[in-house]
Amino acid sequence: MDAAHWKDRDVFVTGHTGFKGAWLCELLRQLGARVHGYALPTPEHFLYARARAGEQLAGDHVGDIRDTAALTQALERSGAGVVLHLAAQSVVRESYRDPRETFSTNVEGTLSVLEAVRAVPRVSSCVVVTTDKVYRNNEWHWGYREPEPLGGDDPYSASKACAELLTHSMTTSFPRDGLGIATARAGNVVGGGDATADALVPELVSRFAAGEPAQLRRPDAVRPWQHVLEPLSGYLTVAEHLPGRAHDRGWNFGPVAADALSVAEVADLMAEQWGEGASWTDTGDAGPHEAGLLMLDSTLARTELGWRPVLRAREAVRATVEWERSVRGGEDPRDATRRQVGAYLEAHRAGC
Repeated sequence: MDAAHWKDRDVFVTGHTGFKGAWLCELLRQLGARVHGYALPTPEHFLYARARAGEQLAGDHVGDIRDTAALTQALERSGAGVVLHLAAQSVVRESYRDPRETFSTNVEGTLSVLEAVRAVPRVSSCVVVTTDKVYRNNEWHWGYREPEPLGGDDPYSASKACAELLTHSMTTSFPRDGLGIATARAGNVVGGGDATADALVPELVSRFAAGEPAQLRRPDAVRPWQHVLEPLSGYLTVAEHLPGRAHDRGWNFGPVAADALSVAEVADLMAEQWGEGASWTDTGDAGPHEAGLLMLDSTLARTELGWRPVLRAREAVRATVEWERSVRGGEDPRDATRRQVGAYLEAHRAGC
């Protein structure tokens, strides 16, 4: 991630009001970029609202990404040359409750973004964010690499695999000189202020703060856990190489192999950092099917893009707990987020 690349650059972010989006807005702000966001209305309990992130944006557009005309108009008016597409229905259990909406948002919405990108000549790079769950999951004990077959059993995973295929199809079928498009795949993240439905960290934080045992559905499930800022730095790194070597390719951004942890191990780390007798129990109800073992191999991003994670799993959990405890102790969520982004950028510069 090259800080100089982003200074005074206009960047258009879809889904900027989500958990990753809120952290991305602050990361880009500290890199000197001007952020233009496009997303649905924001619930008040989301980090974006709590940290008043909208006050720092060059443009904050409320709309559905499937409204191609409105999206294209907003992109054109923004003056942005970079598009980061994060907007999605990202909750696996919600995809079982409403598969049609999940496929519509994640597939039709991605098509709408790509059509808008094609229609605005100023845009030179577009990163479509998907997920580690795009791979056909064989429950392997090693990380998936980018050429592995795509798949997806649950509607969310399948919709994101469709988004990958769609992006490749549109990129190869409708090329434009000076435009680079790529996809970015990352796994589960931790970080302060997460309010994602059915996510692990919100469950742990709310229960620990209430002095109750957290209720875990799938404690044995293994995922490539990392701090939320890690994949965001990966998305920016891909964009820096567009158009160019990153074009029409999918890129993995995951932690080192040792940080592919089970849900139980992450919960234990959180409980250890939280203290005060924090604990968890297994509900015994795993719910609808989700992957049990899933890891990523990020060798390609390390060797070809120069990307590498900054924080290990324990450091990521420590930062998450520190953010939550600090805010519960009275620190402004905006200040806590800014402080941690600043510390991350310092660590990133030291590691370069």
